[in-house]
Amino acid sequence: MSKAARSVYVFSFYLFALGIVLIAVPNLLLTTFGMEETREVWVRIVGMLVLILGYYYNGAARQGLTTFFRWTVHARLAVLAFLIAFVALGFAPPVLIVFGAIDAAAAGWTAAALRAG
Repeated sequence: MSKAARSVYVFSFYLFALGIVLIAVPNLLLTTFGMEETREVWVRIVGMLVLILGYYYNGAARQGLTTFFRWTVHARLAVLAFLIAFVALGFAPPVLIVFGAIDAAAAGWTAAALRAG
């Protein structure tokens, strides 16, 4: 497994964990980050989508899909940009930037691994 594949593979487990938490115990995560509890299904739907993304990342890493790795760098950096915009517009609490920072840091790891070959 290449270094870039390894970075995406490790990130897939972050996505698996986050997806499972959002599906199984979403209010634990929400209240931990100072957000209101919810009984609405939307947070579990987001968890499902995150879990499915984790599946894609895991499979792409196992197959060594370098083009996919490049796409993920751009997409994960976009997550941070969107979350900063949502906070700046008052749509979301600042704590959500933590999740964007995790995505950006992981994207940086993948980008560096891709440059190193």
